[in-house]
Amino acid sequence: MTMLLRLSPVVLAFFLQAPAVEPGFTSLFNGKDFTGWTISNEASFSIEEGAIKANGSPGHAYYTGDFRKHSFRNFELKVDVMTRPNSNGGIYVLTEHQEKGWPSKGFEVQVNNTFEKDWRKTGSLYQVDDVKEQLAPDNEWFTEHIIVKGDTITVRVNDKPAVEWAQPADWEGPKGSPGRRIAPGTIALQAHDAGSTVYYRNIRIKPLD
Repeated sequence: MTMLLRLSPVVLAFFLQAPAVEPGFTSLFNGKDFTGWTISNEASFSIEEGAIKANGSPGHAYYTGDFRKHSFRNFELKVDVMTRPNSNGGIYVLTEHQEKGWPSKGFEVQVNNTFEKDWRKTGSLYQVDDVKEQLAPDNEWFTEHIIVKGDTITVRVNDKPAVEWAQPADWEGPKGSPGRRIAPGTIALQAHDAGSTVYYRNIRIKPLD
C-alpha cells in the first residue's frame, strides 16, 4: 500500500484498473509500448490508457514476440475489447505476419457490435461460422475468448457461446481463401477503416500443448 501511495495519480489509476491475468495465462502486451509486436500500418495503431487503439486505414498488429516463438497451435486466447459505435475490427489467430493486405493465413474472429456495412457480428469466425446476434455493447469492455484445440475452434463473448466449429477432414477453406485452416500461427489485431475505433487490451494466452 505504501508503494501505491507514492505513485502519481495517473499511474495509480491505471495500476488499480489494470485487468488481472488469470493463472496459466501469459500476457502478450505490456500496456506501454509495442514490444513484441510488428505493425503493418503504424499510422493506424497507437497506445491509449494501457490499450492498443486501432483507428485508420486497414492494417494489422502481429504478435512477433518471444513467447513460444509466436507460434501457437492449441491454446486459449482472451482479449478485452471495446468498440465505439459503428466500428469494425478483428482478432486473427493461427496467422502470420504480412507487410500489407488482409492476412491470408488463419482465421479472423470478428469484432463488430454495430458496424452497419457488415452483418457478421462480434464472435463470428469470419466467413466460416458467422454470428448474426449482437452479443456485446459498444463503449464497454467485453472479452472475446477463443479456444483452439485439435480441429475445433470455440469462441465465447463475455462467456456467451458464439461459435463451436470443427474443421472437416476435407476442408479447403472458404472460396478464394485456402489459408483459412487450422495450423500453427500467431495472433493479430485489425484496424479496419478510418471510421472505426476499436481498443484491445489484456491480451493473454494459455498454451494447451
